[in-house]
Amino acid sequence: MNQYKNNETKLSFFENLAIKIIKQGPIPKHIAFIMDGNRRWATNFNLNKSEGHEFGSEKLSKILKWCPKIGIKEVTVYAFSIENFKRSQDEVNAIMKLFIRKLLEKEQELHEKGIKVKVIGNLDMLPNDVQKVVADAMLSTKDNSKLNLNIAFAYSSREEITNSIKTIVEGVENNELILEDLDNVLIDECLYTNQSSPVDLLVRTSGEMRFSDFLLWQVPSTVFYFTTSLWPDFTLWHLLAAVFYYQRNYTQAKALKEHYNQTRPAITNNPRVDKFLANLEEKRCTKLVEMNRLIKS
Repeated sequence: MNQYKNNETKLSFFENLAIKIIKQGPIPKHIAFIMDGNRRWATNFNLNKSEGHEFGSEKLSKILKWCPKIGIKEVTVYAFSIENFKRSQDEVNAIMKLFIRKLLEKEQELHEKGIKVKVIGNLDMLPNDVQKVVADAMLSTKDNSKLNLNIAFAYSSREEITNSIKTIVEGVENNELILEDLDNVLIDECLYTNQSSPVDLLVRTSGEMRFSDFLLWQVPSTVFYFTTSLWPDFTLWHLLAAVFYYQRNYTQAKALKEHYNQTRPAITNNPRVDKFLANLEEKRCTKLVEMNRLIKS
């Protein structure tokens, strides 16, 4: 078990060599992970489900150390879906406590590594203590710029898209927008991921070949890579294999991305939309500040 908890970042000669070789090709700037298999991994070792999630969180810590070495600038992880609230209350409570503990434990490391944290999802569904820690992590790391980490928590793609549409509808009802302003670009800008770069590579572990309601709007030109490895067993070699698969499919992915960009509405100078989006971002920041004040009170 020690090899799963060991966060030593020193790489072997062959690992460093493999990284140098893989960096000769195109590198995905934004990689997303569906971190599946924690519970099955725990079962294989006769451990509690909560211990599986614990080891899974340690794997994420390693991923965040490997990605910058490869040249990856942004990481999005599917940590907890809205559907996961249907699990046993004991398991949900254990995940919430683990999430709080890890964000608090890693606070200094996040700053040392220059990692900017953004939690995407319906934060209103989270317990108050989780909301507070989330707000603190997002606000305290907002100026970090070496690696962007998006944590999808209390998230589903359908809820995200629905929320984006509702936000636009409210804008129309409040005379901040007109119906003709609605297009793909505006929907993009109202998503939780509005500040993220396009997802270049999406990796799912555990052998499952489905998206589980994750980033459905954001992946029209993304390369998908599925591995049978359970998340706690995911190694640097698995990550390099995923990047190599991306490189093998890079030409097709690039052509698809260019076609997608050509079919998107052109971004025009629309002061009304610009003002609406600026106000939306201000409202989201104000909400975080209000949560953060509760921490300090």
